[in-house]
Amino acid sequence: MTDKKVIDSNKYIDFVRQTTSPASTNYADLLSRLSQLEVESDVDVPRLLTAALGMSAEAGEFTEVVKKIFLQGKPYNEESVFHMKRELGDILWYIAQACMALDTNFHDIMEMNYEKLSARYPEGAFDVYRSENRVEGDL
Repeated sequence: MTDKKVIDSNKYIDFVRQTTSPASTNYADLLSRLSQLEVESDVDVPRLLTAALGMSAEAGEFTEVVKKIFLQGKPYNEESVFHMKRELGDILWYIAQACMALDTNFHDIMEMNYEKLSARYPEGAFDVYRSENRVEGDL
């Protein structure tokens, strides 16, 4: 049996405080950072934030249905498929928000993804080694 290091929860909380950015802990710093981004970088802050939070939330809802089907005995039937499709529609709505925030469109995003995956899998098929061992710049 290996010895496990006991972590003091109060020390961990202090560590988390110390390693958190000012914009994550202080409303004035957050507003300042968002304003700076809008002015200096021309970021569509509200739309990009809406897209990021919304995609994450809706992906969680989609995942919840899949989890219940795979792990909790929920039937895979017309109703559950309909529910998953509705959640995908919600995700798509937020992807459209992200496209608007980034001044792009679905076609450009699909094309970029195709190019990225074609470079990763030049034979045109999934490969475990290439999936795990990416070349520099393949994010």
